Amino acid sequence: MKIDILRIIGKKLLKEISSLKKGSKTVVGIGASGDKTYQIDKLAEDIILVGLEKSGHSLSVISEEAGIIDIRGGGKRVVIDPIDGSRNAVTGIPFYCTSIAVADGNTIGDIELAYVLNLISGDEFWAEKGKGAFMHGERISSQQDEFFSLVAYEAQLPRKDIPRIMPLLTEARKTRCLGATALDLSYLAKGSTSIFANPSPSRCIDFAGGWLIVREAGGIFTDIEGTPIDKVNLGLKKSTSLLVSGNEKLHEKALNLLNKGI
Repeated sequence: MKIDILRIIGKKLLKEISSLKKGSKTVVGIGASGDKTYQIDKLAEDIILVGLEKSGHSLSVISEEAGIIDIRGGGKRVVIDPIDGSRNAVTGIPFYCTSIAVADGNTIGDIELAYVLNLISGDEFWAEKGKGAFMHGERISSQQDEFFSLVAYEAQLPRKDIPRIMPLLTEARKTRCLGATALDLSYLAKGSTSIFANPSPSRCIDFAGGWLIVREAGGIFTDIEGTPIDKVNLGLKKSTSLLVSGNEKLHEKALNLLNKGI
């Protein structure tokens, strides 16, 4: 599959999602992941699935809402988060995206193509394995120096998660909790942030697209203990914590802070 197919889907998403009433909290069901499916989730997923059908490829889709769907008997895995940042979307916070990753196998390390689209600004990020990471067609790279300029994080369980990453947060010049993992990772890949941390287990649908974009931009991607996540299976279950850095030296410093005395 080529990136052009995913970009065509992205254009359709921008057009249709922008026409949906902002902040709509209409719940239309429960997704395969167990979370509420909002109207915006269903619309985005339908657009993506139609686009993949039209591509002519044989695919095995793993999507947050519909679960696992085979197209033309199944084939390469396509991991979809139709709306990453659904809570932001339905409460009117303008920071959410679509994330799509294509893998020639069953693990994160098998991902070969990734696409993340900011559904508010239209910022497009993509990566192809071995060919680099791009924003709007221009090659991007992650932070090169060793300073914790801006640390982004996710706190699914604030009472537990924030104390776990507090040693890192207190060393940062600025911190942000933005609420859309795939976008957090994409902006890290272009050097906007230094570190992204999520100490609670995440689903691969949240970070699959961002994983390849970060890696191709020169970033480092492990769990919060420093173990590579390449062997994590592609699926709907919560699987791994995340620690993502712009470069190896930043990552080493972050790990030392987070795991000292543990």
